[in-house]
Amino acid sequence: MKKSIGAKALVMPTPVFVIGSYGDDGTPNIMTAAWGGICASEPPAIAVSIRPGRCTHENIVASKAFTVNIPSVSLLKQADFAGMFSGYDTDKFVETGLTAESSTLVHAPLVVEFPLILECTLIHTIELGTHTQFIGQILDVKADESIMNDLGGLDTAKLAPLAFSPLDGGYYALGEYVGKAFSVGKPA
Repeated sequence: MKKSIGAKALVMPTPVFVIGSYGDDGTPNIMTAAWGGICASEPPAIAVSIRPGRCTHENIVASKAFTVNIPSVSLLKQADFAGMFSGYDTDKFVETGLTAESSTLVHAPLVVEFPLILECTLIHTIELGTHTQFIGQILDVKADESIMNDLGGLDTAKLAPLAFSPLDGGYYALGEYVGKAFSVGKPA
């Protein structure tokens, strides 16, 4: 029997994204966001929801661009830090020891140490209650060779991406392969 726990912003798991943006003065900033995900295949697009008043929100509105940097488990501490402090008064790159590098396609910084990065141009902005949803067209995906498989694709186990649980506020590691999509469900 299922028990109602009420209307909540809850889906399990949520991705851990570190959003890169530039301030008006060119200062690189990052913030951790968990409200987001792929929202279209063609054009390839990703959505991320950020509260107004956040430095990243202001930066994306002004620059019309952002990066989605995917941290691995080994970068948990830096990813968590990026979500705890404001870019208005903290240089998160200095504090975490991470390296900002300019994207070649959009006006937003990449986090060099993160193994997977999506470069996005803003195509839609939707006001949704407490958050603004930014939808970015993915212009390129950059992946470290260390997370690639022998066929040139991505290896999720090597990436070891983080997931966030809104239920308990915990971070979790992903990566165990359990079956092939659009295959394991076929009748025998």
